[in-house]
Amino acid sequence: LFTQVFGLSSVAQVVLGKGNTGQYLSINIAFGIGVTLGIYAAGKISGAHMNAAITVTQCVLGNISAKTLVAYVFGQFLGSFLAAATVFALYYDALYDYTKGNFTVTGPTATAMIFSTYPAPNVSLQGAFFSEFTATVMLMVGILVIHDEKNNAAVKGAQPMLTGILVLGIGLGMGLNTGYAINPSRDLPPRIFTAIAGWGMDVFSADHAWWWIPVTAPTLGSLFGVLLYKLCIDFHNQPGHEAEPEKEQAGTETS
Repeated sequence: LFTQVFGLSSVAQVVLGKGNTGQYLSINIAFGIGVTLGIYAAGKISGAHMNAAITVTQCVLGNISAKTLVAYVFGQFLGSFLAAATVFALYYDALYDYTKGNFTVTGPTATAMIFSTYPAPNVSLQGAFFSEFTATVMLMVGILVIHDEKNNAAVKGAQPMLTGILVLGIGLGMGLNTGYAINPSRDLPPRIFTAIAGWGMDVFSADHAWWWIPVTAPTLGSLFGVLLYKLCIDFHNQPGHEAEPEKEQAGTETS
């Protein structure tokens, strides 16, 4: 909920303010702040499961049960849907003035992109899929780097802030093609809300039915990110590899 309210409201402010009350950078900062606060708020309760792609990955790895997966994803979807409704209510007057009451997905006064991601006009579906996949790989690898106690993990108090900075970095470097959904829970529930709230089913058919890519590409990217981290870092940082240096150190101290 934190992530979405901060993030979606920042997009609304930029779009409805016609660039006078924020820019692309402010959107990225707001999403980073939202992620940081969300992790601080829910870290002790659930481990801060805010991303369905990562939750699915944790289930595949056996870290959570299927029942827990369903409960977490339901909570993520509900929170995201309510966040979209909150931003809609917060900016309803500005939305109505900007669009003259005609909520559209495309066109000069399009506003659907406030709530969900849509690809840039010059990006193919394949390119959009690869963008979302790659951005989520970087997200997953970054999260593991920050939290891996066997490696050089950040101190616990700083982990939420660093994860927020990670999301900020992804937005700054990989947001052009698709708006970096990197999270099915961030994209699909607000899309469902907009379909109900006046934008209609165009939110699902627009851009060659783009909607499924922010659901599948992040999930596959998260899984691949874990594999990549294990192959490149984790498998080289096992206790067995540390035994010899420790023995040598012990021998030196004894001498």
